Amino acid sequence: MHRHSYTNRKLSRKVGPRKALLRSLVTSLVLYEKIRTTTPKAKEIRPIIEKLITTAKKGDLTAIRKLNTYIYGDNAVKKLVTEIAPIYKDRNGGYTRIVSVGPRTGDNAPMSIIELVDIDKLDKKIIEKEAKTVDTTNTKKAATKAPVKKIAKKESK
Repeated sequence: MHRHSYTNRKLSRKVGPRKALLRSLVTSLVLYEKIRTTTPKAKEIRPIIEKLITTAKKGDLTAIRKLNTYIYGDNAVKKLVTEIAPIYKDRNGGYTRIVSVGPRTGDNAPMSIIELVDIDKLDKKIIEKEAKTVDTTNTKKAATKAPVKKIAKKESK
């Protein structure tokens, strides 16, 4: 048999489970910004996540619907469009990094960490956002605190 024009790895799975695996890995990468997986799986999801981030940079309704067809969960799509894509607005590609971490203990499979580049900018935004929400919730609680009602004693006849 010839090997010409076979582009993707099979990852020892049939088509349906392989697609589900890649979709779940991409969703996890969006949610957690960094995942540890085998090197072939990391190399397989790299072009997928790059294309999804490029689509998310558009930010319109069509892009969001397109992302919803691939990524599991609305919260992952929302995070990709509102938090991750704005970080890469001036970047033309290369949104991910694969770092080899050595073999896995059990079966000696080559392991890697795939992570989003410039993720420290996202961490700063999250910290600023949390600081703002903490300040607003404290002031709201102080302002909306109900006054203590005084119970009037009934006079006996």
